[in-house]
Amino acid sequence: MTASSASAAADKPGTFVAGDKTFLLNDEPFVVKAAEVHYPRIPKEYWEHRIEMCKALGMNTLCLYVFWNIHEPKEGEFDFTGNNDIAEFCRLAQKHGMYVIVRPGPYVCAEWEMGGLPWWLLKKKDIKLREQDPYFMERVKIFENEVGKQLAPLTIQNGGPIIMVQVENEYGSYGTDKPYVSAIRDIVKEAGFDKVALFQCDWSSNFTNNGLDDLVWTMNFGTGANIDNQFKKLKELRPNSPLMCSEFWSGWFDKWGANHETRKADDMVAGIDEMLSKGISFSLYMTHGGTSFGHWAGANSPGFAPDVTSYDYDAPITEWGAVTPKYYLLRETLQKYSDKKLPAVPKAKPIIAVPQFEITEFAPLQAGVQKTVESRDVQTMEALDMGWGSMQYTTTLPAIPAGATLAINDAHDYAQVFINGKYIGKIDRVKNEKVISIPACKAGDKLTILIEAMGRINFGRAIKDFKGITESVKISANVDGHDVTYDLKNWTIDLIPDDFAVAEAAFTAGSSQAKAGERGYYRGYFDVKKPGDTFLDFSTWGKGQVWVNGHPLGRIWSIGPQQTLYVPGPWLNKGRNEVVVLDIAGPKALTVAGLKEPKLDNLNLEKNNLHNNPGDRPDLNSDTPVAAGSFKPGNGWQTVKFASPAKGRYLCIEALNTQSGADVAAIAELYALDGKGQRLSREPWTAKYADSENDAQGNHTLDKVYDLQESTYWATVPGVAAPHLIVIDLGSEQTLSGIDYLPRAEQGAPGSIKDYKIYLRK
Repeated sequence: MTASSASAAADKPGTFVAGDKTFLLNDEPFVVKAAEVHYPRIPKEYWEHRIEMCKALGMNTLCLYVFWNIHEPKEGEFDFTGNNDIAEFCRLAQKHGMYVIVRPGPYVCAEWEMGGLPWWLLKKKDIKLREQDPYFMERVKIFENEVGKQLAPLTIQNGGPIIMVQVENEYGSYGTDKPYVSAIRDIVKEAGFDKVALFQCDWSSNFTNNGLDDLVWTMNFGTGANIDNQFKKLKELRPNSPLMCSEFWSGWFDKWGANHETRKADDMVAGIDEMLSKGISFSLYMTHGGTSFGHWAGANSPGFAPDVTSYDYDAPITEWGAVTPKYYLLRETLQKYSDKKLPAVPKAKPIIAVPQFEITEFAPLQAGVQKTVESRDVQTMEALDMGWGSMQYTTTLPAIPAGATLAINDAHDYAQVFINGKYIGKIDRVKNEKVISIPACKAGDKLTILIEAMGRINFGRAIKDFKGITESVKISANVDGHDVTYDLKNWTIDLIPDDFAVAEAAFTAGSSQAKAGERGYYRGYFDVKKPGDTFLDFSTWGKGQVWVNGHPLGRIWSIGPQQTLYVPGPWLNKGRNEVVVLDIAGPKALTVAGLKEPKLDNLNLEKNNLHNNPGDRPDLNSDTPVAAGSFKPGNGWQTVKFASPAKGRYLCIEALNTQSGADVAAIAELYALDGKGQRLSREPWTAKYADSENDAQGNHTLDKVYDLQESTYWATVPGVAAPHLIVIDLGSEQTLSGIDYLPRAEQGAPGSIKDYKIYLRK
């Protein structure tokens, strides 16, 4: 028995319950001060260090998700060893006097691949995720029982550190289905969590949709939120309930092609200070974000917005475990609410610099092909029993005249098109691209489409995210004055998994001297005198993944904002170290260096992210608005009903002024209402035009009004006077009867629009 196991076994059984306006720990009032940390995002060798960091910050609890897909990578094969040993993580927490809140899903979101659901569920193409689909529920029960075997012995009732367990996760943002949530509750109870306190979390705007009478209700909201307003409805419904913010967002996650997200330390600490002064419990999401190593970073929706490898989150503890000004400011505040002096802050782990070195060996991408399938129709990755990686689709073309276009429906996620091996162009799902022009082709020419899959969508209804080509490939051409469409068939499909074993084996068939610009596998070496953490700089590389000494570091993409990958010191050897890079776009230069600081905010885009093309601005002078009026001041959702239903594809909202009279206008979320007053899906929406977007101070671009996140928002640049205009492309012509509008969630709803005009255009 390990020392930490002995410590857990020696503890006496205890109790933790929801009392009258407070939690009760062993019958004494207890305010939860929880630090959200994710064990797969931290090398196991650093688990104890990070736990000590959280304790020194002033936290008394650790909050953690359980990631189904990392524990059951293949159906029926479970892994709770090594970095997946969640029970050991909990025992270490107890060793350091910390309690634990467990969130076993089955869905977790977390900007993690498919929100924690395993990809192999999609082998059953008609599966309904997060619903009472028989197969889905069968697999959930099997998984939760395995979690129970690991963690049920560690509940406080059994002398362990686990005081609360969550049922599902933010289900109100997915749907309304109390029978499903009830079924998940029952599964969690039957897995061994029948005596521990159970809770469910949601947003203040939707928590009643799925709230179960026998569960504790908690709210999720972010830095700067109006805290009294967030708990107002809960206090009305349950006046004697203890209050808890189960996710108080310290920062935000980053996506490829956008600026690094940050949140003000003063605002974060002020919110926690206010909650503690009122006896409100909290969990700080994230206290330490860590890294989405390998292929585990997910993607957000509507649209497709893949997350970067770093999960730094602008948290008080950095991705690599260092303290920040946020940390010290929060520590000062938490000390006020502790009757003991907080422990000393643990020493930081050493950081080293690695001199620039060359990557010298190369193996072609084709060397990574593990399986080839002949198929009349295109097939998805899941249909061919592969979870992650790339696919090559090749077919023979008929004669195609000049001026033709090729459409991929749909490319998930990054497609490169070749004819007879020559690169023609790309189709990028991030940009909602579907069509590319192709040159004239002779009969017998070979078309090849290389698809790289990025992380599966982790939030919203689009989590059922198949990879590869999901439907068809078509060529449209004009032949002798006739419009002709070719639905391409008879494909040869090559599968290239992104496993390290595949990358390493690619060199066994023979390697060549590496040259810049080629697509494939690259290998090089560097020496270290004394291992320590470092950041490998891939600024000159294209797009793909990296391994060091067999450890997956994560994804790279030249567009940024992330340009370096974090390398934990325990993964390095004294002496020689191996780097393998899979680059599906090709590097500009073959150099890499290990830096002492990361590059997390270096964008390198073909064009900026703003939606301010003058040609996209509609002339509304001769148009009649479908609605005009004034919004009410303050927080919360508001509905505008049109005098009569109207048809159009482009929703145009003109903000004539703001409630405060200031020039900055903002919108947190928008919904369009159909002819029956129901909210339309926003999956097809794209941002068409905005006269002003503040992307320099927090990515407040137009797409934030439909990103399913109530804490993010579109905002105009300070100093740009009203009126302001935004235009949303609904994806197709729709009949609308109104809109739902949500101002910012902070006290006073800053940037709230006062007078407005709404137009619909075809």
